[in-house]
Amino acid sequence: MKPEESIDYHIKIAWQSVVNKYNQIASGYDMTQAVGYVLISVDMEQGTSVSAVAANLGVRSTSLSRILNTMEEQNWIVRKVDELDKRQVNIYLTDLGKQKQKVAKKVVREFNEYLDEHITSEEKKTLVVRKTMEDVV
Repeated sequence: MKPEESIDYHIKIAWQSVVNKYNQIASGYDMTQAVGYVLISVDMEQGTSVSAVAANLGVRSTSLSRILNTMEEQNWIVRKVDELDKRQVNIYLTDLGKQKQKVAKKVVREFNEYLDEHITSEEKKTLVVRKTMEDVV
């Protein structure tokens, strides 16, 4: 079977197009799509554990390390060890991080509005996946 004959090939190509567009937009705000998703995943007031952000993004906690280091260097986040569970590290947004989070949410909202306006109802139905991978496997 040729790659372009498989369903997952087309899903991957479509998702990569979305990521590329997000990165293009995000670069105008000195961030990447991945950084934007991290920002959106952190609770603005209470912070969020690294493991919760990783689960939300579908990556391992260790995979976030480089992104979090960069965000910390830019003074967008601070990481603190949880006082009750020393194994857990929580991420908190700085004031600058809160501003960047608002930008990230705005970009996602506007991009989704754009997609909503340019994708027909029939195309939206086609995009909806009825089963998760856990259901299939």
